[in-house]
Amino acid sequence: MATNCCLELPRTLDAPAQARDALTQLAPSLPEHVLPDMSLLVSELVTNSVKYGGEGPVRLEITRSEDTIRTEIVDQGAGFTPKERDGDLSRVGGWGLHLVKQLTDRWGTYEGSTHVWFEIDPSKPRPHQLAA
Repeated sequence: MATNCCLELPRTLDAPAQARDALTQLAPSLPEHVLPDMSLLVSELVTNSVKYGGEGPVRLEITRSEDTIRTEIVDQGAGFTPKERDGDLSRVGGWGLHLVKQLTDRWGTYEGSTHVWFEIDPSKPRPHQLAA
């Protein structure tokens, strides 16, 4: 069973909401327990693309196979090197990739680009389920 979504989002402040709307439309084909994490992560990464990326649209791709849900966010930025967040919890911003690291099974970037991907194994419980 494969679910695919490819959406070009305008580089506007509405882009994160449009990305969440796309997830809502995919919701019937995605396991309910992964939607909170996916919604948060897509919002964070699309926001980063709008804020820091180059000209042009932001592309959101979601591909689901039987054992993984892969999400990719691509923009036209000049690229970046992911950095570990420091321990200063009072500092505003900089949580996006930290959340990606904590809430996914695998993630990465393509060197020299602003192409970020993450994968979630839908057979595993999500961190928000473990805390309940």
